[in-house]
Amino acid sequence: VQLQASGGGLVQAGGSLRVACAASGRTFRSYAWFRQAPGNEREFVGAVSHGNRIYYADSVKGRFTISRDNRKNTLTLAMNNLKPEDTAVYYCAAGDPILSNLRTYEGYHYWGQGTQVTVSS
Repeated sequence: VQLQASGGGLVQAGGSLRVACAASGRTFRSYAWFRQAPGNEREFVGAVSHGNRIYYADSVKGRFTISRDNRKNTLTLAMNNLKPEDTAVYYCAAGDPILSNLRTYEGYHYWGQGTQVTVSS
């Protein structure tokens, strides 16, 4: 199983970026994005689960859109109206978590390598 993340970069506050993740090896019930800023724990950003149910962290709701292409086995996170506090390394994850674990690090067994998103003020 391999998760390959791409995208990200540097943008000014209020701008937009997109990160993508290509999964290979098998399909999973849920795919998610987490992020980790320096000195912080890895935090949940959003997830799409079986049946295309989508979940977001409150901090990104209304600004970020997560989507999943089952045919291509890819996961995309479109980020709009970015804020400096969105600066972090973004990680894609895949697994078969139960609902209570869907927003937790422990719910996912496979992780991409991370891609940097930097938002300047």
